Amino acid sequence: MQKSNNHKAMIFAAGMGTRLKPVTDNLPKALVPIAGKPMLEHLINKLKLSGFTQIVINVHHFADMIIDFINRNNNFGIDIYISDERSCLLDTGGGIKHAADFLQGGEPFLVHNVDIISNVNLDDIYKKHCADNSFATLLVSKRKTSRCLLFNAAGKLCGWQNKLTKELKWSNSQFAYSDCTDYAFGGIHVISPEIFNCFNNWDGKFSIIDFYLSQAQKQDICAYIPQQLRLIDIGKQESLLQAEKEYSDLLVND
Repeated sequence: MQKSNNHKAMIFAAGMGTRLKPVTDNLPKALVPIAGKPMLEHLINKLKLSGFTQIVINVHHFADMIIDFINRNNNFGIDIYISDERSCLLDTGGGIKHAADFLQGGEPFLVHNVDIISNVNLDDIYKKHCADNSFATLLVSKRKTSRCLLFNAAGKLCGWQNKLTKELKWSNSQFAYSDCTDYAFGGIHVISPEIFNCFNNWDGKFSIIDFYLSQAQKQDICAYIPQQLRLIDIGKQESLLQAEKEYSDLLVND
């Protein structure tokens, strides 16, 4: 049964899908099928079931195909808006700012990468964010990744690391690596509408992670670490087959 929370969410669907080539030479990543239906459809259905009935989707690569797909399905019976990035792909931070007219308001909103499948209860992470009154709440886990987020013992964001190049970015020079735990970001986060008051000096294309790091010294940007997490990034070829074999029970069909 669909919940009636009427929360807002944003789906990142504007990416070029480079890791899925050659499939994405003629198809947007969001419409690449998994278990017979586009990944975008599975995610919209999961959001609906979790009470997110106002959704904005950013588009760039083969944008018309995504828009036509949404229209053919009558917006899946909910309010779906398009954030058009056809003139310039704005990255994650720029994408959120570009969708401000839809997202800003009195309540937090959830952001979800289109190519993430997980068993995360989206209503739970939303409620946790609201209970803690955080600036942002980021789904993270202990899984293999070359780029990770660093959190202190209180679960607050304090840095970022590229494990391959050893590059480190800190929100505060007082932090020490030994005081932090590294986690992989899961592409799902809940954000306070206050974020739009902090974007003043951020324009055009920019990363939401870079923005979070710039704010972490004065805002609570918190880790959300669910128990027994199952998550897969299906944005690459080898993951599509794995997802259909091992994660098909997590796909939500209307």
